[in-house]
Amino acid sequence: MPRVPTGVRDKVPGVKMPAEIEKSAGDPELAWRVLGLLNLYRLVIPSVLIALALLASRPQTLGAASPALFTTTLAAWFATGVVCIALLKTRWPSLQAQPFIHVAFDIVAVTALLVTSGGAGSGAGLLLILPVAAVSLLLSRRTATTIGAVAALCVLGQQIMLSLSGTADPSELTQAGMLGGVILVAALAVAPLAGRLRESEALVRQRDLDLANLAELSQYIVERLRESLVVVDEQDRIRLINESARQILGPDARADALLGEASPRLLYLLAMWRQNSPVTDTVGGNLLAVDGLREVRPHFAALGQAQPPPVLVFLEDLTALDDRIHQTRLAALGRLSASIAHEIRNPVGAISHAAQLLREDVGLSETSRRMSEIIRANTERVTTIIGNVQQLARRESTRPERMPLAEWIADFIQEFTSTGGHQPGQLAAGTPDQDLEVRVDPSHLRQILWNLCENAFRYSVKSPEDKVEIRIGRLAGSNRPFLEVLDRGPGIDTTISDRIFEPFFTSRASGTGLGLFIARELAQCNRALLVYEPRAGGGSTFRIVFADPQRWEQG
Repeated sequence: MPRVPTGVRDKVPGVKMPAEIEKSAGDPELAWRVLGLLNLYRLVIPSVLIALALLASRPQTLGAASPALFTTTLAAWFATGVVCIALLKTRWPSLQAQPFIHVAFDIVAVTALLVTSGGAGSGAGLLLILPVAAVSLLLSRRTATTIGAVAALCVLGQQIMLSLSGTADPSELTQAGMLGGVILVAALAVAPLAGRLRESEALVRQRDLDLANLAELSQYIVERLRESLVVVDEQDRIRLINESARQILGPDARADALLGEASPRLLYLLAMWRQNSPVTDTVGGNLLAVDGLREVRPHFAALGQAQPPPVLVFLEDLTALDDRIHQTRLAALGRLSASIAHEIRNPVGAISHAAQLLREDVGLSETSRRMSEIIRANTERVTTIIGNVQQLARRESTRPERMPLAEWIADFIQEFTSTGGHQPGQLAAGTPDQDLEVRVDPSHLRQILWNLCENAFRYSVKSPEDKVEIRIGRLAGSNRPFLEVLDRGPGIDTTISDRIFEPFFTSRASGTGLGLFIARELAQCNRALLVYEPRAGGGSTFRIVFADPQRWEQG
């Protein structure tokens, strides 16, 4: 049996050690089944013979010596079968005693049938071979030999008795002896077979126990892995999930549950991975943990050769990794921002001033004027980048306030619409939750939401009928408040969706690539999380998940 580490042996429930294997060896169920089949034989044979006797069509040899006693014996044999049914159902007495009771009934009954039929010449003694062989399967070789000898002596003894009384031909003693020998040989032949069957059964049970132990050990290891693992079958049903994954997906994620019921988002990503005949283990999309605290990236791997195959899903928690990366990145950007303030801003300002003076020259050619305009536009862009980078150095100056979110959003929508020149109603709020409160720095939230709304209008609003929506509510799993900005634009390509929060990454030639990065950094300063999800039916969803105001002081 595979060795189980000592430290694990005492902790893994259900794992049996070698001593326990010895105790549980010898499964009695097979023995009970054999006795049940033997009892069926004990009911069928008397029933058939009784029916033949009642129809007066039995062979003349059977019951010829004493028809009444013959019928009575068959009825008694049948009755013992009924008694044995009760013994089998109650399993009393023990399995060690029941084979002796069963075979004793059969030996007595068949011996009586031989007496009422005139001896061994009737052939009734053949009915004893099967019961003796059957119980020999359940007993040791010595005990089986003893039972076979007793049965043979009963057959021979009744024949001697009949011969001495003159009711049977003495020449049938040879036939009775041969029949007794056959019965004894049957017992002797079956006993070794029974031993090998018991050995095979014990070996199979030990192998089954080994497999069960390995399964228990594997389950123990998987449950205690810090990594989050889920196995999904071809019908999108969860077959295995550990505790770490359940904390991410929520209480509905359990073995035998449908993945779509536990996490529709994960099912969507899995379908995308299967559809694209993947050469990589991910599709670039992420999901949010049920507690709203962590962003998770799933990795997929096919298991086996079935089509479609079961899939192993590894859920990578990006939050801790991002925190370490952000700390390193921000430290570098902090040092860089100081250099930018002193080394870059002044030269850029001088270039911008020189370009402005150049444009004021009345004799400037049209070509030179266009060049000066390019200089001005790019110096403004550099100045914007410098300002954005320097904002990162001021992230420690967070001043959170507890405020009603619905009221604050109403003021924000009015300010954004009037300042940005948008039509009333193009930026709309969903059903407001007047009781929803968050704790956040209002200036930071304004900057985050302003950036998200500008992006939404830039990519999705092409006509007065197009709208951008702001929704608020609470997450079902963690009850944490959230704010969403939703649009019906083209959405973000899945090949770049996992990079949109990286610094200096942009899909626009004129973009700085810092807007979403700064927005996420500001959200993290306020113990919030900013994530992106594609919107059902097309479009984008940017969600801010706030810290619970009731738990803010607890960290």
